[in-house]
Amino acid sequence: MLDFILDLIYPPVCGVCGKIDKNSLCKKCEIQLRKQAVYGIDHYSQDSDQIIDEHLYIFMYGGVIRQIFLNYKFNEKAYLYKTFTNFLLKNEKFVEIIKSYDIIIPVPLSKERRKKRGYNQSGLIAKEISKKLNIPINQTSLKKVKNIVAQSTLNKEQREKNIQGAYILKNAKSLKSKKVLIIDDIYTTGSTINECSKILYEVGTNKIGALTIAKD
Repeated sequence: MLDFILDLIYPPVCGVCGKIDKNSLCKKCEIQLRKQAVYGIDHYSQDSDQIIDEHLYIFMYGGVIRQIFLNYKFNEKAYLYKTFTNFLLKNEKFVEIIKSYDIIIPVPLSKERRKKRGYNQSGLIAKEISKKLNIPINQTSLKKVKNIVAQSTLNKEQREKNIQGAYILKNAKSLKSKKVLIIDDIYTTGSTINECSKILYEVGTNKIGALTIAKD
């Protein structure tokens, strides 16, 4: 009922061209995105500098994808989460991999950043995937306790130092022996997801993967 009311107040539009579309992505723009999609899957060994086991991503970060992301994160176009998730969930291979995980955890924002932006862009995507695929979502255990300098303004070494100690875990017993999928919007150096994965593995999770919409 709530979704119906929201659709009346804020009619769903295609996140690329802005035309009214119940799927938040019109056929013409879906074809355009399919040309950009790579549906990458990177696997990491134990001697890798990446702590996660695998990383799934739909696009490389550039061109029209970059512009859509800038609108999503900084131009108050929160509705774009439906465009991303509806497109993602049309790929059967990715859906099956996602469904192999026990729980979804979005990368959290600090209270200050959340208040300024008005929404957590990764959280919106995670909640939609959780709802569509019936996978439990945990948004209470992983917390960001430091309002750090924006990672996008730093190089790799600076990112790794900047993100250290930014996250903590609370009430993490439910994560023990679970396969956890971390969801973020963009993967650049992996420092943010690595920091989250490090503390998740400390509580005895069985496997950790990452899903992002784009990879830079």
